[in-house]
Amino acid sequence: MRIDLAPMTPSRRLRAILPGLLALLPALASAQDAKPVLDTGDTAWMLASTVLVIMMAVPGLALFYGGQVRSKNVLSTSIQVFVVFSLLTVLWVVYGYSLAFTGEGRFIGGFDALLVSNISPDAVSGTIPELLFVAFQATFAAITTALAVGGFAERTKFSAVLIFAVIWFTCSYLVIARAVWGGGWIADLGAIDYAGGTVVHINAGIAGLVGALIVGKRLGYGTTAIQPHNLPYVLTGASLLWVGWFGFNVGSGLGAGVSSGLVLLNTYVCTAAAVIAWVFAEWIFKGKPTVLGAASGAIAGLVAITPSCGSVGVAGAIVLGLIAGVICLWAVASLKKALGYDDSLDVFGVHAVGGIVGALGVAILGAPSFGGVAEIDNIGRQFGVQAISVLFTIVWSTLITVIAFAVAKFTVGLRPGDDTEREGLDLAEHGERAYD
Repeated sequence: MRIDLAPMTPSRRLRAILPGLLALLPALASAQDAKPVLDTGDTAWMLASTVLVIMMAVPGLALFYGGQVRSKNVLSTSIQVFVVFSLLTVLWVVYGYSLAFTGEGRFIGGFDALLVSNISPDAVSGTIPELLFVAFQATFAAITTALAVGGFAERTKFSAVLIFAVIWFTCSYLVIARAVWGGGWIADLGAIDYAGGTVVHINAGIAGLVGALIVGKRLGYGTTAIQPHNLPYVLTGASLLWVGWFGFNVGSGLGAGVSSGLVLLNTYVCTAAAVIAWVFAEWIFKGKPTVLGAASGAIAGLVAITPSCGSVGVAGAIVLGLIAGVICLWAVASLKKALGYDDSLDVFGVHAVGGIVGALGVAILGAPSFGGVAEIDNIGRQFGVQAISVLFTIVWSTLITVIAFAVAKFTVGLRPGDDTEREGLDLAEHGERAYD
């Protein structure tokens, strides 16, 4: 064997490593040109998640809301949910997705994907088809606006509801979705909102409350009993919402990954804990546990875990559910009575209050020192960031809701006449009755 004892000059070093560098060039080029790769498992789960969220709205939310109103308004309430969900789905595809998820703006996006015309069928976002991501996000936008209409149910014109829905979706939902999920300024702060505590629930809950205040109370509110007409509808709707919420929360991970089990179990146990907390608190303070209370507790738990389902531990999810059940019951029973507002279906008391509990609670329960899995080094700082996102959502949603109802009042008016309201909106506005 011949041993080369010649000194290793720079030129000799270059000749020695050059073959290796040349061999790496194809790999480097390949890495540069690498494209997102479709994962069929993730795609299958996201298809299922999208369908589950659609089920939440129709029939879940329609039954949950429809059962809580009086029989003369069940069709009016149900069609508002159904048509608003449909209308906002179309608007999401036309311009909503583009403004929320494309462009460089920190407050609103661009016009790169109007009518999703430049998204090819084989385009991949992460590990799923981009068009599937568009569809999944459409369900969030549509159900959020449908949630808000429960605050002013039973006394608002159908035309006014539609005007509100278009303006509020465009100017409130899209702005907050961009800020939190679309790479905007709230995301830059480091706020945690896994599946929509601020974007969906606080946003909708504030709109429901402000809308209720602007439209005014239902005739007879506070002087005559206004009771849900069909509690089996309410419980069925709440059950469908509970099942569909697994698509809402677990689907927000955009795939079937390692964290999916934690998100699913957190969603499951937080909801169950909130049901128990609401029912037993109601039993203690009101003397009887109720079906409406159990259903409302479930929704309160689902709302509270939504922003934190990927951050808290299982024990934290149970604690959060217990807290949300009691606080939301207080908001619905005591705060509402003390302030005297007529939030027909307790959108504020359940969604806004539950969303605030979850959005702020994640700063504490999501920290590793409290059993969480989020990267929270400073609980106080994270709590401040969460509070900023909550306050911005409250202020912005309030402002846009006021503008939307002002436009509706100026163009079509907000309320039907007193005689029409007494007769019921089903027959007066839609020419139909739910029951013979």
